Amino acid sequence: MNVSPNIAEVAKLVSEPSRAAILTALLDDRFYTASELAGFAGVKQQTASFHLAKLADADMVICQKQGRHHYYRLKDAETARALESLLLVAPPADIRSFRQSAEAKAIRKARTCYDHLAGALGVKLAEQLVHLDFLQENEEAFTVTDKGASCFKQLGIDLEEVKRKRRSFCHRCLDWSERRYHLAGALGAALLDGFIRMGWIERRPLSRAVTITPKGEKELERVFHISIEKN
Repeated sequence: MNVSPNIAEVAKLVSEPSRAAILTALLDDRFYTASELAGFAGVKQQTASFHLAKLADADMVICQKQGRHHYYRLKDAETARALESLLLVAPPADIRSFRQSAEAKAIRKARTCYDHLAGALGVKLAEQLVHLDFLQENEEAFTVTDKGASCFKQLGIDLEEVKRKRRSFCHRCLDWSERRYHLAGALGAALLDGFIRMGWIERRPLSRAVTITPKGEKELERVFHISIEKN
């Protein structure tokens, strides 16, 4: 008797285009209403609610009720990692409008991968952290050097508190658009939170793309020697 997890059931859920669009939208680790997710998927709210119920039954999303509204988010980082791995082998989406082209370009430049930075910026950051000897890299993860610990402390990141979180500390995550690694795990999430708190990066509404502020451009250059392309 086969007692292995039923991969076919998960594949069936993800293979439906509207559900795939909803799951991709949820990869930025924020809560969205069924109405907002319907807009992402290009379907009616009733259809989105049906898909979200299916995903909730499969334990892929969680639902939180607040007042009259229901808000949905991916279950956890492991679910996000599994979905991101599928993006590595997925063919590029068809671009049919200027708006889609601009969004695709923004997502490739700088975005969230669940709760950490990805895209060209995320990869550049990981590479510079290694180059500056803030991190050391092995086949699966990064380790923080003494020099890195000092830098993260100056950025207001308590490494001992980050290490106590019940998750990977700082593993490598293969970036689907850059095909190189960015920094994930609890440390990657702490860095993203810190950049947002310090006003270096701003989240965009209804998008996984993030905006690098003028202050962020200066500070990323000063601290990590990362120059930001203007286009």
